[in-house]
Amino acid sequence: MKSRIVIQKVAPEAYEALMNLEKYNATTSVTPIQKELIKIRASQLNGCAFCINMHTADARKYGETEKRIYLLSAWREADVYTEEEKAILALTEEITMISNHVSEEVYENAARLFDEKYLAEIILLIITINSWNRLAIATGMRAV
Repeated sequence: MKSRIVIQKVAPEAYEALMNLEKYNATTSVTPIQKELIKIRASQLNGCAFCINMHTADARKYGETEKRIYLLSAWREADVYTEEEKAILALTEEITMISNHVSEEVYENAARLFDEKYLAEIILLIITINSWNRLAIATGMRAV
């Protein structure tokens, strides 16, 4: 593949804005494992090898098991995720695949499990990783 634009060099202010959102996400009360599950699942759906590689490694650093990482793409059929994690994964999928919209069922289930602030933090995490996925894919970033 030919080299592509490097956004942080060409549009550093825009890149910094995305980095600031990432810095905010680091301060939220969403657990590190929940954050990584969001990042991995959205990256799987988007086909972003660069981000899948990065976030599976990060998840391991936080103590996530290989089994749960391997089963993530089939989380509905796996009994290794909590009710809260399943709600987060359902919301991640529907926000990532936004053309189908976020169903009332998925949103209400998440709203039942999380207070408004925590739910807002989850939604912002999902939006952020989708932005990073699109940036990595559009600019040809590769997993090494």
